[in-house]
Amino acid sequence: MDAASWAAASAKLAADDPVMARLIAAHPTVWPAPNDDPFSVLCHAVVGQQLSLKAAEAIWQRLLGGLGGIAPAPLLAAEEETLRALGLSRRKVEYLRDLSQRWLDGRLDPSRWAVLDDEALIAELSAVRGIGRWTAEMFLLFHLQRPDVFPVDDLGLQKAAARHYGNGELFDRAELRRLGERWAPWRSLATWFLWRSLEPVAVQY
Repeated sequence: MDAASWAAASAKLAADDPVMARLIAAHPTVWPAPNDDPFSVLCHAVVGQQLSLKAAEAIWQRLLGGLGGIAPAPLLAAEEETLRALGLSRRKVEYLRDLSQRWLDGRLDPSRWAVLDDEALIAELSAVRGIGRWTAEMFLLFHLQRPDVFPVDDLGLQKAAARHYGNGELFDRAELRRLGERWAPWRSLATWFLWRSLEPVAVQY
């Protein structure tokens, strides 16, 4: 999404929703530029699961150094002992190998993604071991910058919606989806501004 599209979508959200207008005015930020290597982005997401940011980054840097970069064929060819020595758990080795194999055999093919709608692409990514719906949604929102992703399982989104629209009470998933309907087809942007109301500095995905 380019700057002009972002501005137009933000203006639409602000015009239709006074709460969103206030959040947009307070946090006039945009998505960070995406990493241009989708395979690396997905590997990074898998490596970081259930780890602190500091621990995840340390393992990621060891992996980059140990393999000389991240690519499907070298990752698939690497010995399990080598990957474990770089800090990966046995399960994450299995996840990264599954991702690499799907990339190499074409089951994951970025050249096709533009023609897939959000749900079809989420299903394709979620078929990879270790990649669930939330990780796939974050990939669509941050890396592909799809404009209408609404990750109702995200705790930050839940908390922000409760603060600004629920008098502090958490919505259940169905209620949150109904709330989100008012922001379609720009639910990714609404999610972004709700996140910023809790944490002004964005984490690079």
